Amino acid sequence: MNLYKELLEKKTKLSLVGLGYVGMPIAVAFAKKVEVIGFDLNKEKIELYKKGIDPTNEIGDKAIKSTKVDFTSDESRLQEAKFHIIAVPTPINSDKTPDLAPVEGASNIVGRNLTKGSIVVYESTVYPGVTEDICIPILERESGLKCGVDFKIGYSPERINPGDKLHRLENITKIVSGMDAQSLEEIAKVYELVIDAGVHRVSSIKVAEAAKVVENSQRDINIAFMNELAMVFDRMGIDTKEVVEAMNTKWNALKFYPGLVGGHCIGVDPYYFVYQAEKLGYHSQIILSGRKINDGMGEFVADAIIKKLILANKVVKQAKVVILGITFKENCPDTRNSKVADIIKSLNEFAIKPLVVDPRANKEDAKHEYGIDLVNLESIQNADCLVFAVAHDEFKDMEWTQIDGLFGHFDNSEKVIIDVKGILNRTVAEQRGYSYWRL
Repeated sequence: MNLYKELLEKKTKLSLVGLGYVGMPIAVAFAKKVEVIGFDLNKEKIELYKKGIDPTNEIGDKAIKSTKVDFTSDESRLQEAKFHIIAVPTPINSDKTPDLAPVEGASNIVGRNLTKGSIVVYESTVYPGVTEDICIPILERESGLKCGVDFKIGYSPERINPGDKLHRLENITKIVSGMDAQSLEEIAKVYELVIDAGVHRVSSIKVAEAAKVVENSQRDINIAFMNELAMVFDRMGIDTKEVVEAMNTKWNALKFYPGLVGGHCIGVDPYYFVYQAEKLGYHSQIILSGRKINDGMGEFVADAIIKKLILANKVVKQAKVVILGITFKENCPDTRNSKVADIIKSLNEFAIKPLVVDPRANKEDAKHEYGIDLVNLESIQNADCLVFAVAHDEFKDMEWTQIDGLFGHFDNSEKVIIDVKGILNRTVAEQRGYSYWRL
């Protein structure tokens, strides 16, 4: 097996299954080196890519227009490739258990079109054991081939940070693993074609799977600690951001901040780890506690909104609340598992139906995911409360005169500003007389 050489000599192709925030940058990067088939079940998405439009905003329309990726929604085209990378989402169910339907579905598709001598690499986040215990049997059943004899398997967890223009695919060290020494080296050499930062080889697929869920669980726990501090400091009347900035002057401070922890990684991966641990008889204490804290931050922010409205002499049920941002993080159009939705849900319990503005989010996605009709910022007037929920550049760059223009014509002391991400200058806000609160 020498797929690395065959790819370079264009005797075979590489396929990328799942062209979302993770899969698309990988496909475009590899297309600069080898022939790439980009497959996705979503025909509308494929048509956008063919037209040179990037709905993810991860690499931009210009890169899509110039890429040599062969986009298709025809699964039979996968038979032209022998190196397959699966990068589909792995969400959770309503009961917080892993939803493996996407990765199982992708395994079925690849299995039906798998040929002898192929390597299949999974990038989707899973708990240790999924690749070997769940995916391999599907590939074997659908292909009629034997893993280890007719094809090889590997795992290389995705580490792409959506919306991050600094830490990109090429400059993030890639963890790689294979089912044996031969497949590990083949997989490592292929990824080294596009990963400038280099690859980190691990001894087994399970180690690679574990590394992914653990690195995100670690971040989740650290943010949960900061969120717990924020809730306590709020009761003490202490500004959390000022405390954190003071703490960060020490050389070994970790520089985490409180916030809403959503998205398809940090807000999901810990549940994958906990799920497998509980199957083995261990019940998590720290990880689940962190998840409980972070899952409750939307309600905490909503409570702060209500308190500030009351203190500003507003009739809560009649208050006009405007939420700025619905995506799970700044400068990213991804609305999946956004904890801003939890703020909205909690406000709904007080009969408040907030208006939601987000210049980055896809309106159709917001409607489909949360039943929210996004409005344009230009249409906002007579607001009682502005909630800066996501730190998009568009919101960070707003002038105070523009902010004031969104409120009604009443005294600034009755204008409530909730600054979840701490993007505004607190001193200026208070000098201008606003009723200001930040997490």
